[in-house]
Amino acid sequence: MTTETTTRDAATIVPDDRREMFLPNLFGMRLLIVAENTVYHVMERLSPYDYGGGFWDFYEHRGRPLFLAPASRSPMRIESGLTEFQGEVSAEAAGIIATLLVLSNLSVRHESDHLAEGYHRLLAYSGGHPEASAILAAID
Repeated sequence: MTTETTTRDAATIVPDDRREMFLPNLFGMRLLIVAENTVYHVMERLSPYDYGGGFWDFYEHRGRPLFLAPASRSPMRIESGLTEFQGEVSAEAAGIIATLLVLSNLSVRHESDHLAEGYHRLLAYSGGHPEASAILAAID
């Protein structure tokens, strides 16, 4: 394990007793259902061979909602027309990619400062992630 991964201020999985408020806090009440379903749909398109639905973990950083990711511990191939990126990333990184794409798209489409703030918070966090180069390449 590198020094970066051991000393980095990592996101943590939201405990079960706070899961119900995670999505409304991340996406806001107005776009909650649209955003959540869009993340799942984007993941289906990003990783059509490795993602087939299932339980998702919710991640927060310093008490603020950050991203959602499939609970799978298996790597995921990103191969789709949504992005030019092709490669293998962790399920966590795949979730970050999907969440970033959705936050970006919906913040512009719905002129939502709340979603734009979530996007910038997650983008800043992604820069210190062990898979930062793949994440940034996938959203470019």
